[in-house]
Amino acid sequence: MNKNKVVSSDEAIARIRDGDVVTTTGFVQSCIPESLHAALEKRFVETGAPRDLTLIMCAGAGDSKGLGTGRLHHDGLLKRVIAANFGRMPKVASAAQDNKIQGYNLPQGVISKLYRSCASGSPGLFTKVGLHTYVDPRLGGGKVNSVTKDDLVRLVEVEGKEWLFYKATPINVALIRATSADPLGNLSMEKEALTLDVLAQAMAAHANGGIVIAQVERIVADGSIKPKDVKVPGILVDCVVVAETAELHRMNYGVMYDPGLAGEVRVTVDSLPKMKLDERKIIARRAAFELPPNGVINLGVGAPDGVANVANEEGVTPYLVMTTEAGAVGGVLAGGSSFGSSLNAHSVLDQNQMFDFYHGGGLDLTCLGMAECDSLGNVNTSKFGGRLNGCGGFIDISQNARAVVFAGTFTAGGLEVAIEDGKLKIIKEGKARKFVKQVEQVTFAGQYAAQRSQPVIYVTERCVFQLTEHGLELIEVAPGIDIDRDILAHMAFKPHIHNPDTMDPRLFSDAPMDLLSDLMNLKLSERISYDPASNLLSVNLKSWSVRKKSDVVDLQKAISDACTAAGRRVNAVVNQDRSRIAEDLYDDYANMVAYLKKTHYANVARYATSVITRDKLQDALRRRGLQTRVYDRAEDAMASLEREPAE
Repeated sequence: MNKNKVVSSDEAIARIRDGDVVTTTGFVQSCIPESLHAALEKRFVETGAPRDLTLIMCAGAGDSKGLGTGRLHHDGLLKRVIAANFGRMPKVASAAQDNKIQGYNLPQGVISKLYRSCASGSPGLFTKVGLHTYVDPRLGGGKVNSVTKDDLVRLVEVEGKEWLFYKATPINVALIRATSADPLGNLSMEKEALTLDVLAQAMAAHANGGIVIAQVERIVADGSIKPKDVKVPGILVDCVVVAETAELHRMNYGVMYDPGLAGEVRVTVDSLPKMKLDERKIIARRAAFELPPNGVINLGVGAPDGVANVANEEGVTPYLVMTTEAGAVGGVLAGGSSFGSSLNAHSVLDQNQMFDFYHGGGLDLTCLGMAECDSLGNVNTSKFGGRLNGCGGFIDISQNARAVVFAGTFTAGGLEVAIEDGKLKIIKEGKARKFVKQVEQVTFAGQYAAQRSQPVIYVTERCVFQLTEHGLELIEVAPGIDIDRDILAHMAFKPHIHNPDTMDPRLFSDAPMDLLSDLMNLKLSERISYDPASNLLSVNLKSWSVRKKSDVVDLQKAISDACTAAGRRVNAVVNQDRSRIAEDLYDDYANMVAYLKKTHYANVARYATSVITRDKLQDALRRRGLQTRVYDRAEDAMASLEREPAE
């Protein structure tokens, strides 16, 4: 028995046969087994073999310019691709769009967890991820072209509820990457930024009688890797390949090696550079007002990544835990070529474990980009403008986060704005509309989210929309912006409009916003006043938002403290004009009202100008047995206190 599994890359790749199903690791530009990809490309170019491979991968693994899986674009090499992201291999994406190969674009978390299904001998995965998006069989089943015929996704009903069943594809070859290997093939990942799915991929190939090829930086002596440091045991590994050059084993395409990203050292992290006050910062600032203190957050690329800068500027970062779908928990999330990893991370999970956490509702908030949005609140980020980009982890994350913020400029392609005297001015409009009649592809299903009472807002530099059961409602407008001229004229549909508020003026000033006070409700007591002569407690919730359960707790405490100080039951009037209650928190809010009525209120009346706010609040209160009316004017609310009790 040959115990030494170390071979050359050519020898290892020679074991791949025509028609094999090959999976590879990597996330965006990190942790990619470049030496193996290069050897596979070299063999095919020189010999024409292997042919008709099926490639399975999660996130994009390349530089978009030909490296990583981009090397596998040659005609005849691939027959089928099952991937979450095509944007990092544009020539492969073009082949799929031209019907030269079969293609499936499935959610990243689903593919990641399907490795475990293969490893355990399961036929596939049951999940709700993808319902009512283009992955749903009713909307295409994730097929990217007309030559793709086989159904990998089925709609099933279990105990009266809809689920999707994703069929597992048995794997013949796993191309993985680690840092060190001993001659027996035991692998450790001490210098890697992420662990991703290397263990699950190796188990999947091994369970199918396939081969596992591991690219490493170095070979170490037998017994030198501590048992708990072995990420992939040698019993799963068939070939170990030492990368021919350091360039082929870079931490990522922009970083040769950073011990801080590997977690080998704790590093001093300089403050993130202060963002200039432009449309991107306005969007990031407004999105930052949705951050839940002590919550778990995920930020997408593009406009959303500015939220981390704003949080740093405002001193909010210590009160948040940022995560990436690649597995990083805590620390300072990296950007650029290092996206997906983190400096000084609290921990690094396997990618499939992180998606377990996400799918189980572990995210308190996600902030994601948007390429297109329609009147129903559907968002498209996967296929637009003639480009097959792919969904990545977008569907997994957006469908399961407790609250969602979509962030992006109102139009795209040359938008120019100016901020003058605290007002926003559109200098030049973008060429492309983002708010369209119907999105090209549904990556996020607005109506499905509304049915589940998921809080969703859409933040742009000039206005903010909220998802309702009736579609998009315009809830905020930037100072200086004319609704007809600057908003409706550049939309393909008219949103619901009910007396929208003005966006917070702090967003348009270069001074600090004191964001922490808002997020922690440190000044909430200033909204409450009591007049002993009339025994009237006034609660001013104008433009205040209930974004998370702790907001309800904080408000209850502030009102209870004021009532206790009054020393008797009070008459209360509550101004809820332009206040916003997250869709999934109306019942919590109603429970608070019931508690206050039972313990502190004699009579109470409330008012709000928004018809939607009034109707939803009344319905929530009545479900708690509180037969109440929410008035549309302060005068009517006050008058009601002089008549019959409002509740």
